[in-house]
Amino acid sequence: MIERRGVVMGGAMLAAMPSMLRAALPVPGDRLGFDIIRKGTKLGTHQLSFERRGDALTVQVAADLVVKIGFITLYRFSHHATEHWLGDQLVALQTTTSDNGTAQQVSGHRDATGFVVEGSKAQRYVAPANALPATHWNRRELDGPLINAQDGRLMRPRIAPIGSDMIPTASGAPIRANHYALSGDLQLDMWYDPRPSWAGLSFKAPDGSTIRYERQ
Repeated sequence: MIERRGVVMGGAMLAAMPSMLRAALPVPGDRLGFDIIRKGTKLGTHQLSFERRGDALTVQVAADLVVKIGFITLYRFSHHATEHWLGDQLVALQTTTSDNGTAQQVSGHRDATGFVVEGSKAQRYVAPANALPATHWNRRELDGPLINAQDGRLMRPRIAPIGSDMIPTASGAPIRANHYALSGDLQLDMWYDPRPSWAGLSFKAPDGSTIRYERQ
């Protein structure tokens, strides 16, 4: 487990940087939410909140879904993450995940060597300078390697821009968004609107059905 002192030291180091080097990171507002849909049925939600104080940004992520047949629970997933940013740099990351009862976790902090990560399936390593956590709200994550937010593994998916699509939303009003297909060690489809703000996601479940995120 990474000590809290490392997080504090990382924040202090970044705070000493000139403000002009710490450009504010654009966020979609105070919150961003999605309904998680499979075969027309809502399985759960994926919620993000954004709190900015000066140059500091805290992002809270909570995803919860349940698959049932009648009163019988077949599958349950819960994921919670906290990201701390200073300007446009990630300072710290803490996540916990329960994947149908299997616990996973990730811890990360920034120090003089870079952004240090360890997780359930990753021994301690320094992430590449352009790596970001795969929490999807930040369009910049597609520009470099991804830190798996569930288990800490470093992923390098192939990313192909597909074009512009009209995609459904939870309100029923479709929106236009740019489509990216990720393949290799991460297989899913992502959409970002022109701001760019995260607009949607889809992937194949183990049974071959499609799981789709519809923005609230």
